[in-house]
Amino acid sequence: MADRKAELDRKKKRLEEIRAQRNKNKPSAAASTSTSSPVHSSPKHGADATSGSDIDNLLKGLDLGTTPSASTPKSAPDTQPAGSEVKTTTTSAPTKSVTLSVSHREPVNVAPKELVSYEKGVQVQTIEEKDEPEPEPEIKTEEGNKDETDDKPIKKEETPQVVEMSDEAKQKILQSQNFAQFFDHAARIIEKAICEEDYAFDYGAIKDENEGDTMTSKKLALNRKFFDERWSKHRCVTCMDYSIQYPELLVASYNQNEAAPQDPDGVALVWNNKYNTQTPEYIFHNQSAIMSVCFAQFHPNLLVGGSYSGQIVLWDNRSRKRTPVQKTPLSASAHTHPVYCVEVVGTQNAHNLITFSTDGKMCSWSLDMLSQPQDVIDLQHTHSRYVAVTGASFQPGDVNNFVVGTEDGSVFSAQRHGTNQGLSEQFEGHHGPVTGINYNKVPGPIDFSHLFLTSSFDWTIKLWNNKSTKVLYSFEDNGDYVYDVEWSPKHPALFATVDGMGKLDLWNLNNDTEVPTSSVTVDPMAAINRVKWSGSGLQLAAGDDEGYIYIYDVGEQLALPRPDEWNRLVNTLQELQANQATVGDLERPLSPSSSLQSSLVSPGRI
Repeated sequence: MADRKAELDRKKKRLEEIRAQRNKNKPSAAASTSTSSPVHSSPKHGADATSGSDIDNLLKGLDLGTTPSASTPKSAPDTQPAGSEVKTTTTSAPTKSVTLSVSHREPVNVAPKELVSYEKGVQVQTIEEKDEPEPEPEIKTEEGNKDETDDKPIKKEETPQVVEMSDEAKQKILQSQNFAQFFDHAARIIEKAICEEDYAFDYGAIKDENEGDTMTSKKLALNRKFFDERWSKHRCVTCMDYSIQYPELLVASYNQNEAAPQDPDGVALVWNNKYNTQTPEYIFHNQSAIMSVCFAQFHPNLLVGGSYSGQIVLWDNRSRKRTPVQKTPLSASAHTHPVYCVEVVGTQNAHNLITFSTDGKMCSWSLDMLSQPQDVIDLQHTHSRYVAVTGASFQPGDVNNFVVGTEDGSVFSAQRHGTNQGLSEQFEGHHGPVTGINYNKVPGPIDFSHLFLTSSFDWTIKLWNNKSTKVLYSFEDNGDYVYDVEWSPKHPALFATVDGMGKLDLWNLNNDTEVPTSSVTVDPMAAINRVKWSGSGLQLAAGDDEGYIYIYDVGEQLALPRPDEWNRLVNTLQELQANQATVGDLERPLSPSSSLQSSLVSPGRI
């Protein structure tokens, strides 16, 4: 309102100034009119009209009531005779009525900016309720159904005609390779389904009272036997190995069957320990007898075998062929004598196949190419003496250092690379060929990877320390050839041995060093050639010279170590070293079977 009032005052002041200016100009306008010519009109007359219109516009913008406007006198021309002068007079303009009204400003409300926010919620579909119920289906009477049935034509079922095959066609299908592969694959699947235990059946209700305590006892319990009448009979088990990727798979290699000269000399069978099947999972064979076999550590589908002829063969279980997919050539650049040890060492990205033979060579191969070895090392003790390797073992976590056992009973430490490449130190103690050699590979708070065991035809098992060439201890409880020895993969002081009398022995150094902790006679009429621990350390596989493989369960109290087993083994080794020093001071050991030596070495008989 204050602004409007100020605007009105300003316009009123302007109006008064215009009126004052107009009144001031009136006398001069009258004088000029009297002296002007009759034809020419005064120019001030137009200015007065303009001033009047400005005043009217100002009054109209004031929105006031009706006010008298400035009037100008009308000029009425007087009629005069011709020749007289025409005089013009100024008259005021007619008063114009201005209607003023009060204007009201309407406030305009501007809506604020809408902020959209979302909250977590559950979106469900809305179901529209039907106002009208659905019409019930009409129930047709029997007559109506009968009428509809009569109208439809009756279709006769066509019975399929059975095509009778001739005997020649049946025999052709049975002899085809595709049918044989299909039948073999389908038979294995059905056999697994039949032998699989029923999860709804209570097998514990039919077990004996003493059978439930087998796993907690310190005894060996026979679980099952693997034998195939076609491929295992009259064949000697030469080597065994468990798969790391598939712990239930066990591969075994077999020697030739002299009673069946038409069959392949070498056979490798893969057995499945998970299912109670009677047939092998895979069957592989070779022209020459297989003396050693192993799973390729970083290739779960590949198996490697060392043959009697010196060839290295490679099988692939993805292939439908039973023959090797790769093999090394028979040449002087590689092995020419029986290969008794094959092992894959290294890492996932850098690994090699290492093979040892009785020709005194160690060859390094790539699994991708077996045409020629990547590296060949001649294992010579002297410049002219080659050693015939019958067994080898790599130190845990080391692909360079290893030990080998030979036919003359000597044990050597060796290296693959470096200045001391080849054989280095000699460990003397056996008086017969070394049949088995194995490093201690049990991880734990104390490292015992420097300990290794050897077995020999001299009826003894010897404990060695690779830092000393002297025998640490000799186990002399066996009465026949000791064919194999292996440390437990879980217990640092436990190892297993097998001999020619069919005995399977378990030795625990922390309990007793004179007699085995547990012993079982597998077959008194057969010689046990090989022994192999499972990855869990709870099972043992023993293979004999008749082609049988026996799976034994080891009691948990015996197989699994207690926390103090590592410290107890340290004390046991210290006692053995002290007894060795005492024996060395008294006299030289006589013979491996000497009772005097046994009484001096054995700490319990001093």
